Amino acid sequence: MVSAHTSAGKTVIAEYAIAKALRDKQRVIYTTPIKALSNQKYREFSEEFPEVGLLTGDATININASVLIMTTEILQSMLYRGSSIMREVGWVVFDEIHYMRDPERGVVWEESLVLLPDCVRFVFLSATTPNARQFAEWIAFLHAQPCHVVTTDTRPVPLRHYIYPLGGDGLYLVLNEGNYIEENFRKAMASFPKQKELGGPGTSRAKTGPMSKKTEDNVSKMVRLVKKHNLEPVIVFCFSRKECEIYALKMSECDFITPADKNVVEEVFKNAIGGLSPEDRCLPQVESVLPLLKKGIGIHHGGLLPILKETVEILFGEGLMKCLFATETFAMGLNMPARTVVFTSVRKYDGVNYRWITAGEYIQMSGRAGRRGKDASGTVILMVDETLTEQAGHAILQGKPAPLNSAFHITYNMLLNLLRVEEINPEYLMERSFCQFQNYSRLPELSEELNRLQTELSTTVLEEEKAVESYRKIQLCLQEIVEQQWRYIRRPEHIVSFLQPGRLVKIESEGDDYGWGVVINLKKRQRNDRVSALETFYVLDCLLATRPTADTAGADEAPSTSAPKSAEILPVRLDCVCGISAVRLMVPQDLRSPEARSLLYASIEKVKTKLGVADLPHLDPVRDMHITDAKFKEITEKARLFEQRLEAHPLHKSPRLPELLGAYERREAQRRRIDEVTRSLTQKVSLIQMDDLVGRKRVLRRLGFCNEHDVIELKGRVACEITSADELVLTELLFEGIFNRLSAEQVASLLSCFVFDERASEMPKLSAEMADALRTLQDIARRIARISRECHLPVDPDSYVDSFKPYLMDLVLSWAHGATFASVCAGTDLFEGTIIRCLRLLEELLRQMTNAARTIGNAVLEAKFSEAIEKIKRDIVFAASLYL
Repeated sequence: MVSAHTSAGKTVIAEYAIAKALRDKQRVIYTTPIKALSNQKYREFSEEFPEVGLLTGDATININASVLIMTTEILQSMLYRGSSIMREVGWVVFDEIHYMRDPERGVVWEESLVLLPDCVRFVFLSATTPNARQFAEWIAFLHAQPCHVVTTDTRPVPLRHYIYPLGGDGLYLVLNEGNYIEENFRKAMASFPKQKELGGPGTSRAKTGPMSKKTEDNVSKMVRLVKKHNLEPVIVFCFSRKECEIYALKMSECDFITPADKNVVEEVFKNAIGGLSPEDRCLPQVESVLPLLKKGIGIHHGGLLPILKETVEILFGEGLMKCLFATETFAMGLNMPARTVVFTSVRKYDGVNYRWITAGEYIQMSGRAGRRGKDASGTVILMVDETLTEQAGHAILQGKPAPLNSAFHITYNMLLNLLRVEEINPEYLMERSFCQFQNYSRLPELSEELNRLQTELSTTVLEEEKAVESYRKIQLCLQEIVEQQWRYIRRPEHIVSFLQPGRLVKIESEGDDYGWGVVINLKKRQRNDRVSALETFYVLDCLLATRPTADTAGADEAPSTSAPKSAEILPVRLDCVCGISAVRLMVPQDLRSPEARSLLYASIEKVKTKLGVADLPHLDPVRDMHITDAKFKEITEKARLFEQRLEAHPLHKSPRLPELLGAYERREAQRRRIDEVTRSLTQKVSLIQMDDLVGRKRVLRRLGFCNEHDVIELKGRVACEITSADELVLTELLFEGIFNRLSAEQVASLLSCFVFDERASEMPKLSAEMADALRTLQDIARRIARISRECHLPVDPDSYVDSFKPYLMDLVLSWAHGATFASVCAGTDLFEGTIIRCLRLLEELLRQMTNAARTIGNAVLEAKFSEAIEKIKRDIVFAASLYL
């Protein structure tokens, strides 16, 4: 297990293992997580070793070679099918093993590792992983062989990390070879130019995402600064494809390379596209990229044509690209170091919302800076705006890499393959998974904690137990009724008009009390839900005493009473407001400095002192806010009655009440923790995900994929052939004869619903026949979702049906009918690279459907799927990789 920093030379250990295997006349399998990395490794190893083969979904080269490079999914498939190749394999190298924590694909690594025979030896190459030893212990347990851990403590090339405040006055060194310079961080955050807008810190682009002209100019300014100080080559990481292209075009007047280099770039480019048809060579994306390349500027993202991506990679590797605008996928595995790395933002959209980048993501991308043997140090520049708090910055810059945790989950493909193989069952795989191993490793710690808690509870004596318990029950009932009141008060029609700047509000979230804060700004937002219309919601910018660590008050730590409080402006959801005062303060124009924020926050205590009260006066919901709803009045009356009961309780005026309640709460917390630990122990002793396994077996029986004795049926054997899409829905479509009445082109069109996973702007216009086929697909998906729910699986029918996206159906139909790539691209706003990726996935799925039809014995359908492959497999979409 080699867990080392970027550029530490991990590949040398893999090469040694390969050389050792070849000496002993054994074969080696080298697995990678992505096809692009497989292609790159094939090219690299072909120069080192005499016999190298490649097996990916897109290419098969020299299958009898001694060194076989493949994706992990191919290895998994070979293991399930009992490939004869496995009998000759002496070593398996897993590159980028940290991919095992990927929520969707990580399970493939665990399956492969459990299924590999004990006689095979392993090399695992990984980025820095804090729990590398735990992983090695699992391998030793799994295969009864020692697993040595090799780690690095420092990078071969040290890094200097700078912060560049957007619109600020320069760079600030905040992390120098591991030493954090806190003072420089504070100077950087105080250097932002004054903004006229009230509450500026809460109104930045970082909250909402769209790129501003200001950011665009700052990126251009930063790249010019890098060029001026001869710090290129530079990789500029952007978090959207569109931004990569806009920034690159903005830099197009800059020239980074010599005339001689321009000639080399043009020659490489012409050779790269030489195999394309004249029509494909005239595609807008192909024509627009050469002028940039000839200036030493490159673009690299998933929407780019694969052939252009590879051209950029080759030019960058040869030192002919001095400025590369890339998305984070460029940092995943590809060995392409630079001298400088620039981040255009510290936030990214993760598919759900905008968030800070994690320490792991930052380490992965910043690790591209500093070329071993060329640079004395690497430079990393983080472009930030006002929203970056000290705590968030510290977490990104000095955070630890994410541990290698299991993402094991049961899939139908796994289950069906295990039912088909007699020697192994699902329980065996689950028992030996890394997930189960990690569960077992916590048992001693949990047992010790349980014993300690039980001892503490048995020695705890609570005075006036029954009286305290009854008082606490009334308190909890009153709290619930008050929360019902606040659900009415927080409705925008009631509360928004009172949330002016300066209004004092009380904030509470998930049990954490943030106390009183000052409203700085109120923002109206719209969320575009994919099912319903635009949804309006409100966000408060609020000055609070807290230690912010995330985006909303709901995720931050409650302020510690012992620690010094710092006042920060944070975005707060309306549902976090639990008190609204009659008091308003004057808010100064400029709140960027910590001193100004602390001064304003201190005014809250001054108001309390002036009024001579412990708490601030509240707005009355009926008298001041004019809430006249009958239901609200009923709830208010109920709250009044419970308040009377509380006041009449014998303990209410007892001076010992806080002490007694505190002791009671501590004991209840002990009991809750004992219950949690007991449940956790029970779960960790038993097999993980057993309920999921039982539920999935029920679904397979209900659908006829296996019988009541878990013996696989014909449907199940057919489903085993399908690994790249939803095997249940596709098998049901096959057996219901949907494909029999469609042409080869229409088959390809319908199957595109299984490979497209992005959003699209509008639904395609479908013929009556294709619309009917789509309805049948959706009906089958709805039926499977219903059966899954009946078998107690957490499947949402609407989400499941929506996962089959029809947005490419008309495009694929046109392509299958012979349309040019330029014409199909003109009819959509999707990137060319996205279309090619989907068509290649579709070809892979069609090959699997061909095998499925062969399993049934339907030669006509088999021929139809093969014909569909011929219809779509042409031109630039299936142009060979430049690495091959």
